[in-house]
Amino acid sequence: MKFNIGKTFLLGFGFFGVSVIWSVYNAFVPVFLADRFLMTAGFIGFFMTLDNIAALLIQPAVGSWSDRIQTPIGRRMPFILIGAPLAAASFILLPLSQSLWLFFLAAVMLLLSMAIWRTPVVALMPDITPSKYRSQANGIINLMGGLGAIIAFLGGAKLYEIDPTYPFWLGAGLVALSALLVFIFVKEPKVAALTEKEPPNLMESLRLILNNPDKSALRMLLAIFFWFIAYNGIEAFFTLYAKNHLGLAEADGARLLGQLSFLFVLFSLPSGYIGAALGRKKTIMAGILLMAACVILMFCLPVESLTIPLTTLPALGLVPVIGLILMITGISWSLININSLPMVVDMTEASQIGTYTGLYYLFSTLAAISGPILYGLIIQLSGNNYSLVMLVSPIFFIMAFLSIRGVSKGEARI
Repeated sequence: MKFNIGKTFLLGFGFFGVSVIWSVYNAFVPVFLADRFLMTAGFIGFFMTLDNIAALLIQPAVGSWSDRIQTPIGRRMPFILIGAPLAAASFILLPLSQSLWLFFLAAVMLLLSMAIWRTPVVALMPDITPSKYRSQANGIINLMGGLGAIIAFLGGAKLYEIDPTYPFWLGAGLVALSALLVFIFVKEPKVAALTEKEPPNLMESLRLILNNPDKSALRMLLAIFFWFIAYNGIEAFFTLYAKNHLGLAEADGARLLGQLSFLFVLFSLPSGYIGAALGRKKTIMAGILLMAACVILMFCLPVESLTIPLTTLPALGLVPVIGLILMITGISWSLININSLPMVVDMTEASQIGTYTGLYYLFSTLAAISGPILYGLIIQLSGNNYSLVMLVSPIFFIMAFLSIRGVSKGEARI
């Protein structure tokens, strides 16, 4: 099996489609809930966590299931060909739904169908990529995902001004096209037929990881949990931090997050090659330390220093001191995020890649649910001191650093 960059970019269209759907969903569904159905902020917040709950309950199990089936078109493709069209259809229904119940049913169908095909399409990357090139390949598919988000935000905003249904049509069309391109151009490698002894399922694999004297896999999963708590906590409350602590407008807070995201996308490919050259563990550890330092700097510097304008860049707008720090944070996050999934899947055999991809999503999704809740409680108990976000996150980055230090597996295989 050879590393085919062109095929990897085509596979990246699957991640591109996933990213387009979620970007449009997160941008405009809260607006429908508030304006069309007059929902409270509390209900909207709960509604917007349903995707993580669905992912937690379905994605890990589907990943394990996709390891254990054999069909004429492969192990992953059936899930993609079922989940993607259902997602496209339900996405079109969302803005057309005039009753809350119909809107809710369309959303549930979307969440279930997206959960069906996300893990299998991501598991295809290590399926078709040799071990030593998986960091580079993960950089490519994350680059495609970032491009999908940019198209969804920029193109979706203009389309929404014309007609609120148009961004959803765009998302549905792109996700259907993405799945079709993956099906036509990405052929799954043949794997040996299952023997009488099937590979362990998700829960059995987790139990084996817990009982294994070598705690590398467990330490890696815990590290993933800790750094996603840190990142999701910052992401969830950054706009409010910018408004209440820095004294900026909400749009300026969102623009600062965009500067972080832009640098993450820009460094997706270089981060994969850095991980391949220096080692995934070393690259991730460097990213954790650099990101923790950036967050501590945002806590320690006074507001007057953080908001000093530095320059104005095309597309990114005004870049203050905190914008520069966030750009370095985006680079740091790419060093961590791009190399983590390849480490996880290289801790197992080809027959369990889907299962271990599911475990990756299990721990990252648990963090995505628990992180914002934990940070929200801390902020509330402190009397709405949003600067504490930048004090709490380094604690979890340090915990992630200590966890990954003991990992001895997951590097690229020769």
